[in-house]
Order: sequence, then structure tokens, then C-alpha cells
Amino acid sequence: MRHLKLYRFTLGFTLIEVLAALVIVSIGMLAVIQAVNQAVSNGAYLRDKTVAQWVAMNQLTLMRLAQTPPAKGTSSGETEMAGQRWKWTAEVAETPIESMKRIDIAVRAADADEKSQLVSITGFFGEKIAKPGTLIAQYTPATLPPNANAIQQQPKP
Repeated sequence: MRHLKLYRFTLGFTLIEVLAALVIVSIGMLAVIQAVNQAVSNGAYLRDKTVAQWVAMNQLTLMRLAQTPPAKGTSSGETEMAGQRWKWTAEVAETPIESMKRIDIAVRAADADEKSQLVSITGFFGEKIAKPGTLIAQYTPATLPPNANAIQQQPKP
């Protein structure tokens, strides 16, 4: 009769193998959690930036639609949009074109630092200088002779 050699096979894992597997899984899960957290943070930032852009565009539109042209200088105010308070600052400046003004508007969250801004936009406000159809543009830059850039249009009969 032959003698059979029996081998012992262990069924299952040792404690060290289980702990090593848990460490590997936990490191992987940490990376996934950090990626999700970053995605949520980016989404919140983009949402705030979009709403701040809307606040700035609304303020620019209100300044353009006002009965009187905006006064040169700085103005500021506070408004609410999308359940948040926003502070805006508008600076109106002259341009080389006498009938046009430049408007720079900066917006930040109401509880943010005074010197911070989330969004900044630039727009222009033009005043009519003649009846429609009589003058296209009259702009004289400093580098050209005074009447070299004036474009006149004859009134239509």
C-alpha cells in the first residue's frame, strides 16, 4: 500500500493579509472622497461666479436704462440674488469719445473681504449726439489730425 502524503491547505486569510487589504482599500476610498469633495467645491465656486456675473450684468443694465446718464465716479450697493447677499461697486470713467462713458462693475459676496471680487465686467454707456441717421461717429484720436476721422452721413430725404 502506498502511503499518501496529505497536504494541509488553509482555507481563509491570515490577519495580516486582511489588514493589508483594508489599508489598500482605505487609501483608495480616501482618494475617491477627495475627488468628490473637489468636484463639489468646484461646482459651488462656479455657481457663485455665475450668480455674481448675473448681478453685475443686472447692475450694468440698470445703469444703462436709467433716465439720466451715470455720473462719473464710484458708486456701490447691495442686492440679493439666488438666496445670497451680494455687494457691487461701479466705477464710471470718461473715455476718449466725449459722448461715451466706461463702466467697470465688480461684485463680491456680501460677507467677503472688502478688497476681494468674484466677478468684474466692463461696459459702456453712450449718449446720442445727434438725430438718428445724421451722424454715424465722430471720434478723433490724439494721433490723427482733428478732422481726419469724422464720418458724416447726409440726412435721408
